[in-house]
Amino acid sequence: MQQDKMEASMSILIMSIASSAVMAMGLSPDPQTGQVHKDKQMARFNIDLLLVLQQKTKGNLTADETQFLENLISDLQMKFVSI
Repeated sequence: MQQDKMEASMSILIMSIASSAVMAMGLSPDPQTGQVHKDKQMARFNIDLLLVLQQKTKGNLTADETQFLENLISDLQMKFVSI
């Protein structure tokens, strides 16, 4: 059985970091262990990574990528303050 090759993209990178933030906030289980752990420091780190990515790529992303990143950061920040 042939497995489809995953294509690297900005959206995949953003989602990977965001998924790590969501898991660190205890909002989603670790896919490998099925366990839910809360690590606010790691959640903050991952949100900060997205902010750095946003700053460093300013003017170099498509309009859709820019909007996606902005919305995701905003959503994660709102979730973070409620944990």
